[in-house]
Amino acid sequence: MGAPAKIDPANYNTLTFDCYGTLIDWETGLLGYLQPLLQSFFINTIDEFVLEYFAELEPVAQQEGGHYREILGRIVERFANRLAFTPSNEAVQGLADSIEFWPAFPDSRDALAGLQKHFKLAVVSNIDDDLFAHSQAVLGTDFDHVVTAQKVGCYKPDRRMFEAALDQVEGPVLHIAQSRYHDVVPAAKLGLDTVWINRPSRGAAKPCDADPTWTFTDMAEFVAAIGV
Repeated sequence: MGAPAKIDPANYNTLTFDCYGTLIDWETGLLGYLQPLLQSFFINTIDEFVLEYFAELEPVAQQEGGHYREILGRIVERFANRLAFTPSNEAVQGLADSIEFWPAFPDSRDALAGLQKHFKLAVVSNIDDDLFAHSQAVLGTDFDHVVTAQKVGCYKPDRRMFEAALDQVEGPVLHIAQSRYHDVVPAAKLGLDTVWINRPSRGAAKPCDADPTWTFTDMAEFVAAIGV
């Protein structure tokens, strides 16, 4: 087994992050809302089905446009169509409302606090501004730049999300993300160095092959590699 990877911190001024799946445990958040909703209609299904069906629905709903709150509402409606139940309007809106309570991964807060002493931090996220504000509070970090789908008018993996970030931040940039489909592939196509945080996943992000510059199992391992 080779020595752990090392990253020279002098090579970067700004670290850009995906949020959901990388810093916020969105699979726990999604299941924490969707499974009780399904069970309230006496629908019992495994977690992997819920997450994999979400991963199938989300890119399609995003291509249809609208704020992420609307995207999530349409996803709930399509779960209802697939599984033959009728949610209330409150239940349709509830998935977006639940984001306020989605937890951070245990290593996220300390990692960000340490990194912010040495780098500018930015987030590039398929989210609405008001919903991200809840997650920023959970993370305990005031990001130097926040680039949301609501501001840009599109969703990753659309390269315009990353171009908008690059217009704002001070380079050179290192992009850190869990989703290869949403982040690693499009960021690499724009010439960015990339870190894949290969967290255990049960399928909420669309699977995709990618060739990240570095791969780590979690944020703590990444922080150790960059040595700050």
